Amino acid sequence: MDWYPLYNSLRIAAISTAVVFFLGIWAAYRVAGLPRLAKGLLDAVLTLPLVLPPTVVGYLLLLLLGPRRVIGAWALEQLGLRLTMTWWSAIFSTVVVIFPLVYRTARGAFESFDESLVQAGATLGLSRTYLFWRVRMPVCRQGILAGTVLAFARALGEYGATSMIAGYTPGRTATISTTVYQLWRTGDDASALKWVLVNLAISAAALVALNLLERREGGKQPWR
Repeated sequence: MDWYPLYNSLRIAAISTAVVFFLGIWAAYRVAGLPRLAKGLLDAVLTLPLVLPPTVVGYLLLLLLGPRRVIGAWALEQLGLRLTMTWWSAIFSTVVVIFPLVYRTARGAFESFDESLVQAGATLGLSRTYLFWRVRMPVCRQGILAGTVLAFARALGEYGATSMIAGYTPGRTATISTTVYQLWRTGDDASALKWVLVNLAISAAALVALNLLERREGGKQPWR
C-alpha cells in the first residue's frame, strides 16, 4: 500500500492549519474591535468560503492562480513557479476552505472576553503584545483550540477545491480524498475503503482529542 497520500494529506493539513491559526486569530482580533456595520461586512466576506461549494472555491482560485491568469502567469514568468498542479498548490485551497473555522471561533472567543482584564494590565504598564499573548489568549484558548482542531480535521478531508487546483498525480499531488475518488472511479472499492477508514480514524482521533481538551479546560478553575 502506497502511503504517500497519507503523508501528503498530513503535511498539507498541518501547514494549512498553522497558517490559518495565526491568520484567523489576527483577522478575528481586528474584526472584533470594528464598528457593527464594518464588522458585519467583513464577517460576511471572511466567512463566505464556509458556505460556498468547494468546487466554486477551486474555480475562483484557478481564476487567480492559473498559469494564464494574472498572479499565476506572473509567478511562472518572474519566479519560475507554477502555482497549480503541485502538492503545495493544495495549501492555497485548503487555507481558504478552513480559514472560517478558526476565524469564527476566535472571533467569538474574543468578543466574549472581559476587556477589564486587559485594562487592568494596561494600568500596570504592560505592553499590548504582552497582554494579548499572556492574558487574552490564555482566556480565549479553549475556543481557539477547538476551531484549530476542527480546521485540521476539515483540511485532512478537503477534496473539491484541492482536486481542481492540485489535481491527482500518484506520488506527487495525491491526497487521501483524491485517492479515494480515483480508486472508486476505477472500481477498486476495497482500496478506496481502506483509505476511507484511515481518514475516519484520524478525524475521529482529532475529535476525541478536542473533547478531552474541552473537558480538561472546563474542569479548571479560572486563574488557578
